[in-house]
Amino acid sequence: MPPMRLFAPLLLAAALLQATPAQAAEPGTATVTPVQVTGSPAKRFNLIIMGDGYTEAEQSAFAADVDRHLNVMWSIEPFKSYRTYINVYRVDVVSGESGVSCDPGLDAPRRNTPLKMGFWGQCNPGSVQRLITMDNAAANRFANLVTGTSSGNRQILALANSKTYGGAGGSYATASGSNAMSALISPHELGHSLGGLQDEYDYYQRGVPGGPYTGPEPSSAHHTLLTEDQMRQQQKKWFRWLGEPSESGGPIARFEGGMYATTGVWRPSKHSIMKTLGYYFDQVSREVMVQRITAKTDVIQDSAPTSAPVGADRVLWVQPMHPVSHSLTTTWNVDGEDLPGDVDSLDLRTLGLTPGAHTVRATVTDPTDFVRSPAVRAAITKTRTWTVDTTITTPPDTSAPAFTASTPTDRPVGANDVVYVETNRRADVTWKLDGRPVGTGPDLDLSKAGSGTALTATTGSQTLAWTVDAQKPTTAYELSKPLLKPAEDTYIFNGPVDMRLTGADDRAGYVVSESRVDGDGWFNYFGWPTSSALPWHFTETGTTIDSLVYGKLPRGRHTVEYRSIDATGNYGRAKSFTLTTIAPPPPCTETITGVRRGPLTVTSGVTCLRDATVSGPVTVKAGGSLVVDGGTVSGALTASKAAEIHLLNATVNGSVSLSATTLTVVGAKLNGAAVIGSGILAGTTVKGALVCSGGQVDDLGAPNTVTGASACRGAVQSKALAAETGGEYEAVTGSTEPEHGSDEHGH
Repeated sequence: MPPMRLFAPLLLAAALLQATPAQAAEPGTATVTPVQVTGSPAKRFNLIIMGDGYTEAEQSAFAADVDRHLNVMWSIEPFKSYRTYINVYRVDVVSGESGVSCDPGLDAPRRNTPLKMGFWGQCNPGSVQRLITMDNAAANRFANLVTGTSSGNRQILALANSKTYGGAGGSYATASGSNAMSALISPHELGHSLGGLQDEYDYYQRGVPGGPYTGPEPSSAHHTLLTEDQMRQQQKKWFRWLGEPSESGGPIARFEGGMYATTGVWRPSKHSIMKTLGYYFDQVSREVMVQRITAKTDVIQDSAPTSAPVGADRVLWVQPMHPVSHSLTTTWNVDGEDLPGDVDSLDLRTLGLTPGAHTVRATVTDPTDFVRSPAVRAAITKTRTWTVDTTITTPPDTSAPAFTASTPTDRPVGANDVVYVETNRRADVTWKLDGRPVGTGPDLDLSKAGSGTALTATTGSQTLAWTVDAQKPTTAYELSKPLLKPAEDTYIFNGPVDMRLTGADDRAGYVVSESRVDGDGWFNYFGWPTSSALPWHFTETGTTIDSLVYGKLPRGRHTVEYRSIDATGNYGRAKSFTLTTIAPPPPCTETITGVRRGPLTVTSGVTCLRDATVSGPVTVKAGGSLVVDGGTVSGALTASKAAEIHLLNATVNGSVSLSATTLTVVGAKLNGAAVIGSGILAGTTVKGALVCSGGQVDDLGAPNTVTGASACRGAVQSKALAAETGGEYEAVTGSTEPEHGSDEHGH
């Protein structure tokens, strides 16, 4: 369906007088572009996305923002599975000014834009900076331009032309268009506006603790005052999900804080999208979202007429909805007895009905694992009932078989999608994949159809065709320069770690990349909160940005998994790398570079050798510290009761005897005999004998090579530590290979 230029009512007359093909559009001019149409607006949930503060020259930027927001949303359940329940329309509203009001502060300009969007709740000093509100009446006027939609079957999402973090959820949802995290603000705010979900923050104003919750048991489905035992005993709140791994990481349990209160109220997960942008909805919130999305449409879209008795020579049929991830089930019942099978039509002629009247029912149920509540299950289950009279005869239907609706054919379908068609009079349908018959009926589960890229469905003389996107997206990762890379996809760091993920696909559309650490929840990779162009930055204590902490990574060994999801919804194969973070060296009190001739003695403080060469022996006295970062010590190296010794990718040609409170030897070359105490000895070559005179020695999973005799056999081993870190950007890279075939999910 091509875009069509429409106009807000107040501007209609002026625009008609002035509009010519060559002249610029007037402010307030609106173009409605169908982005995804899966059915009649009257039978779908309609998401209407409009922009504010985008000039005519910036409409392509608005379209790109919408593409990114949608593809992130389609990667998050239940939007991913129920994508076909949703029509999406983009309303390109032309603004006379670029940007929105009070962005980023109250001292910023007020702008005259069609939706009057602004931070600080439209420039209210009593509000909060990140709250973006708008003129709801104006938003409704633009939404009314989308024919067939109404307040009952649509949701408005307005994007502000801004790179500043912000949004709001109420009757309508708002978000900034191009902030690093803005595509995650949209599903969060839709959680409010569409799902009625509450914030799980323990603050309202960032940096100001919310204090204790003092109210009664919340009506919120994902907040409670009950203990886990009370939830189970009373069968309330999320008792059906307790103990299961959360979709957003950790278990479904009871975590204190939420609804802007720090204490006294509990939520189901440590972090979900209603608390921390980047994670998924947990099962509790996801179930609510399934209920709200499906409530905007009918589980049974159409059926054979039920208003009058029908003859026993009829074929009865129902037309269920079609999720992307699975098929709905249809059960037929005749006079109180269920019939076997799961089909959408019933030929009454095959039943051998006795003369007289009979009652036939078709019940359509959504078997999704996302729902456990009987009440929600009942809400997504519908029944149609017919009276069958054997004395009635029906004239034959002579209309030609024809398609009436289908999975959209103007975009590829995923290799694991359920693709559907709808026909008049329940005509027969034949499916072929690369010319090979693969099924009949109204839908086809591609995950069971085998490989292929050209899909067709035929009924009568009509054929529909789709391209199957069987190519998985790939993901490349880059890390800052490590202290040591002992093996492929294995790294050791003693400082901050920068990580960049880059998703790629063979087709157009924004590719969503994700990572997870040590099996925690999958986390959307949006770059760094201050700029999507910057890599993610891990440190031991994290980085505080606008009173929130990002990138905190405990010191020790971690497995980082990564993957991408393409615009079609295909998951790339998850791969992983391992990084181990250790304590950084202490700050230098003296730094030596270049060549140092003769002996060197460290009596106190921290002496650092940076790619230096010391021609004589080096001695570290009790309480002193030495950091050798690269370079060479030509003589012996001796430390007795030193505070800290760090030999990092350094060479020692003489003998080594090291006793220190903190001992870290990584990637070193010790060309003589070595006696060490307890500490870290990793990825190091010892060409002489090695004696471990202290306690535990940790190789961090990077084996050492000892060519002489060793008294450390069995002592040089890997063990988990416990802290966090980060680094400097460089060419340490890895990537997934292109993959075909079945989907590989798995949190």
